[in-house]
Amino acid sequence: MLDLGPHASFILAAYGVTLVAVAALVLAIVGDDLKQRHLLAELERQGIKRRSAAKPAPPTAKTKPAPKPSKASKPSKAKTGAKSPAAKQKPARPGARKTPS
Repeated sequence: MLDLGPHASFILAAYGVTLVAVAALVLAIVGDDLKQRHLLAELERQGIKRRSAAKPAPPTAKTKPAPKPSKASKPSKAKTGAKSPAAKQKPARPGARKTPS
């Protein structure tokens, strides 16, 4: 056997507790899986189907996709090189704090 030193009882107890906790989690997951499978089977027996089991809708009349805008219709950028102060600022992140100016 391994020589665990003076802390052998603590080390073995920690391994034992970990083993029990992992086994309990595995049993809980397997039990929940069985419960969900039985619940799903009962719902399907009642006639309730999953959305993922639905057949895809048949394709309808084909529509022509919208034409892409040509490059000529896009607004051109000014070639002066001067940028407004608003253009230099990054857009605010959602939920970011506003800092006083």
